[in-house]
Amino acid sequence: MSTDEFDPTVPELTADDLLVLDDPRFGPGTVAVVTGAASGIGRATAVALAANGLTVVGADIDEDGLEETVGIAADVGAAGEVRPVRTDLTADDEVESMVEAAAEAGDLRYVANIAGMQHIASIPAFPMDRYDLLSDLMVRAPFLVSKLAMPHIRDTDDGVGAIGNMSSVHGHYATKDKPAYITAKHALNGLTRSIAAEGEGTLRGFSVSVGYVLTPLMADQIADTATERGISEREVVEDVMLGQARTTEMMAPAEVANLFVFGFSSHATHLNGGDLLFDGGFTTTYE
Repeated sequence: MSTDEFDPTVPELTADDLLVLDDPRFGPGTVAVVTGAASGIGRATAVALAANGLTVVGADIDEDGLEETVGIAADVGAAGEVRPVRTDLTADDEVESMVEAAAEAGDLRYVANIAGMQHIASIPAFPMDRYDLLSDLMVRAPFLVSKLAMPHIRDTDDGVGAIGNMSSVHGHYATKDKPAYITAKHALNGLTRSIAAEGEGTLRGFSVSVGYVLTPLMADQIADTATERGISEREVVEDVMLGQARTTEMMAPAEVANLFVFGFSSHATHLNGGDLLFDGGFTTTYE
């Protein structure tokens, strides 16, 4: 491989990658909603929660990708089930139908708002149609899913549950050429704290912030950033993305999924309004 080449292959998900916990609420009668479940972190999270015995409603617009997620859950021997529900997260009626389907499947206790997108451009050059789509998908949709899910969580026998939001190092600080993404991630942090403020201690809100994760979305972002900055893809990875981190490898999707598993579990009772920051030192160190 030349110094200018980068291998964008997403690591294969295996049972050994997944955190499995003994938790009294992790069983087939408990339901978790996972958005963006057709690929990347959303797929890994859906599979990880199913491996913990939960019934997982996987929401995504990509039907074929959802079916692949169902197959991967079966391949790793998941004790729980992934139920695919094709959902356009920018269409309110489809979101409502998806949440209702989740509530009908058992006790809806957990939501992982993971679906996302990226567009690389400076603020003056940023197309507003892309801004609107990104904002609808990454801010409005998590708000709506949370709004619809919270009454169901409260209606369980003990009102215990959690909503986890996929934030980012870019929810903590900013780099250039990702203004809409950065704005959205900061907004998600506000939603997380709002859920915690209204959850009365039993319905928790938390966020997960990581650095660079090797997903299909990230592979596309590497190519776009290389074009935007006029450098090679390997320079993007080594200098732009990982140059400031102390851990010099990208995370795997399963590593992020395991943070959601922990965050939903009874081991994380005091994680409420807080953020699980696993960034390899990226936001706390300078070159």
